[in-house]
Amino acid sequence: MWELQSASFWRAIFAEFFATLFYVFFGLGASLRWGPGALHVLQVALAFGLALATLVQAVGHISGAHVNPAVTFAFLVGSQLSLLRAFSYMAAQLLGAVVGAAMLYSVTPPAVRGNLALNTLHPGVSVGQATVVEILLTLQFVLCILATYDERRNGRLGSVALAVGFSLTLGHLFGMYYTGAGMNPARSFAPAILTRNFTNHWVYWVGPIIGGGLGSLLYDFLLFPRPKSVSERLSVLKGTRPRDASAQPEGTGEPVELKTQAL
Repeated sequence: MWELQSASFWRAIFAEFFATLFYVFFGLGASLRWGPGALHVLQVALAFGLALATLVQAVGHISGAHVNPAVTFAFLVGSQLSLLRAFSYMAAQLLGAVVGAAMLYSVTPPAVRGNLALNTLHPGVSVGQATVVEILLTLQFVLCILATYDERRNGRLGSVALAVGFSLTLGHLFGMYYTGAGMNPARSFAPAILTRNFTNHWVYWVGPIIGGGLGSLLYDFLLFPRPKSVSERLSVLKGTRPRDASAQPEGTGEPVELKTQAL
């Protein structure tokens, strides 16, 4: 529990809350219909992608800019952060998403709010098909994040923020037609809470969580395995204080094995 005494830990928690709040506020806001006619899928996809890219650039060096419980779960499966940090991140993300959606609700005219861009299944898409789509969307997204954030890569090419943003945009360009492209339980949870509509809501938890977990297993254990023993992985999950932690200035940085950002 030494993390609870670390200023950097609490800054990271606040960064996840703050980033998810703005991600939901701008993403859902760009998904509202202000006039007649169908909503342009490209507009929504770019809005979510650019929002995430901006936030990765802004807080990636503070918390890793997960902004998504499925992403945090993926890092947890790979033993890259402690259980305490993972559940704290998820709580901050869910709270930030609800606050962001509530802010959007309060500044939007009633005639425009609608269902607040609630994720819904396209007519004709079954819950089984929707779950598979959410798994695949999140899988490709998490693979991109793990690869671009990986500190073991020599000579990273391009921008981490843009790579992650483009991956999310890709998911929306495809997934909007099937499920509304959840890919993030916090994003789906916020409008469901405010509109009190939880129809098929479980799809937007089960799909992304499974996709995130599979992405982590695929990358960290098959494509680019991390040479960690079982004891080392358990030590990270339990949040055991690293031996060299005392050598770091108080309140600055994180132990190397707990870092998940690469900016």
